Amino acid sequence: MSDVQTPIRHRDRDMVPRALVQGMFGLMFATTALVAFATFTDRPHLGVLVEAPIAASLQIVMTGDRAGIYQVHDLAGNQLALSSENKAGFIGVIGRTFDRERQLRGVTSDEPVTVLRRENGHIAIVDETTGMSVELIGYGVDNVAAFARLLD
Repeated sequence: MSDVQTPIRHRDRDMVPRALVQGMFGLMFATTALVAFATFTDRPHLGVLVEAPIAASLQIVMTGDRAGIYQVHDLAGNQLALSSENKAGFIGVIGRTFDRERQLRGVTSDEPVTVLRRENGHIAIVDETTGMSVELIGYGVDNVAAFARLLD
């Protein structure tokens, strides 16, 4: 038996290569340096969404049941949409999101929210009671269309 076992204390040093550890710390240092440079030189925030002016708006009331089916009504009480209809399930997702935020803040859920169409074509949903705003960018064509149909 010529099998020589390496002692554990020597093997542990080789578990994470030294170059990898140095690379991780170098990446952390470089990231911190870039953020500090951008902060100290007052560089503009390039990745921040610029809110375009409002082209159209509509106040709606979203009410849901325990099954997660949400109804959308205008302020006059006319039903505009139902989340169980074809390709309108995203209305239920947004409805639950706003209901949860209102529950956390202790606000009644029968207050209206505002659906906005901006001049650049983006759709947004704003809840004035909680200050929550959802810009519908990157949610998919069908999901955005569910709210865009309310404004048409």
